[in-house]
Amino acid sequence: MSAETPGQSAGTFTRLRLRFRDWRGTRPFWAGLFTMLGGFPIAYLPYATLKLGHMSLAMATTAGAGSLIIGVLLVTLGLTMWFQSATRVFAGVAAILLALVSLVVSNIGGFVVGFLLALIGGALALSWVPGKPSSGAPDERYDSDAPTGQAAPGDAPESPAAGPLFPAAPFEKGEGGETDGVRAAVRDGGHRVG
Repeated sequence: MSAETPGQSAGTFTRLRLRFRDWRGTRPFWAGLFTMLGGFPIAYLPYATLKLGHMSLAMATTAGAGSLIIGVLLVTLGLTMWFQSATRVFAGVAAILLALVSLVVSNIGGFVVGFLLALIGGALALSWVPGKPSSGAPDERYDSDAPTGQAAPGDAPESPAAGPLFPAAPFEKGEGGETDGVRAAVRDGGHRVG
């Protein structure tokens, strides 16, 4: 190992954690997780027998098979969100519909816990949008498309009272105290704007 390869000096746990973070960032991870977690109580509770001391409480319903099917479908949709993120809209709508059906079929949606988890997972799947890959150019925001404080020709504001979106930056003074026409760097939260 040499000083030029700092990535190899990281531990195995750190490398696995970073790989998992990269994998998680390219798909609706939380949507799939909530949808799968919502499927387990919906599928399990109609078949569960709770023991309270010496008393056993069976929650079996006549729609036990329907609950099992809804739970398995929710787990499948959660996995689909993870591994086929292009179908996230279909999976999200299907998860929301199955969560709503589970209210009637499966002990009030797995005692509302499975219903809420599946509903949140479906909503997250519908709202997730893949990020745009960065081009890797560090000076991308400093090119000619950066805002200058003046409206482009032909761009009329929405209302006549509206002014430019960014205030005009002052010009830098040259060595002799003259304005040399170069815009001064305007700082806005650490980013160069002008």
